[in-house]
Amino acid sequence: MKQKFTILFDLDGTLVDTAPDLMLAHNYVMKKFGYPTKSTEDIRSLVGQGAGALIGRSIWGQAKKEFSRVKDENIKDEMTKEFINFYGKNILNKSTLINGVKKFLIWCKKENISMAVCTNKTEHLAVDLLKKIKIYNFFEYVAGHNTFEYCKPDPRHLASIIEILDGDINKSLMIGDSESDANAAKNAGVPMILLQDGYTEKNVNQIYHNHLVKDFVNIEKIVLKYL
Repeated sequence: MKQKFTILFDLDGTLVDTAPDLMLAHNYVMKKFGYPTKSTEDIRSLVGQGAGALIGRSIWGQAKKEFSRVKDENIKDEMTKEFINFYGKNILNKSTLINGVKKFLIWCKKENISMAVCTNKTEHLAVDLLKKIKIYNFFEYVAGHNTFEYCKPDPRHLASIIEILDGDINKSLMIGDSESDANAAKNAGVPMILLQDGYTEKNVNQIYHNHLVKDFVNIEKIVLKYL
């Protein structure tokens, strides 16, 4: 029997504001390897030119840009491992749920809506964060960038999750904050709810969406239109 409805959620910048802890990991690695550290404002100016968005798709994206300047592949690999290791141990120091998330997840459960996380974060880190911030049990499935052989913006990342949940692509929604979420949703034929201050350097009018929201407060009014 197919689920009544399915909602897929991005994680970083959508369910959880992870920027502070990602920044701590970024600066830890840069300092350890002799590179200059950056503030959130520094990163904002690099990718957003003072826009109200948080830092680019993720601090990890900026870290990779920094790593790419290192010529020695062994050092690059070591920096990447240090980043993931430090972040994994400090995944919930300053990260917080986006406003209204918990209340909305509770509402979805009451409405018998099937929920899953579709993130480009490494799967084990995504699961760990969801457990520590105490919303893991709301979701029937969590797919990271390494769960399948493809990830967002590839629409198969969304479609595969919906199929695993025995859902219907025509009875699904995507909630995210960046163009990777939006492009995956668009190409999968899934309506998109976009958070307006996401982890992206693009303006909201450059990103595909059917609905634009500030946070999760009263977002159920939008979802009800699809049920």
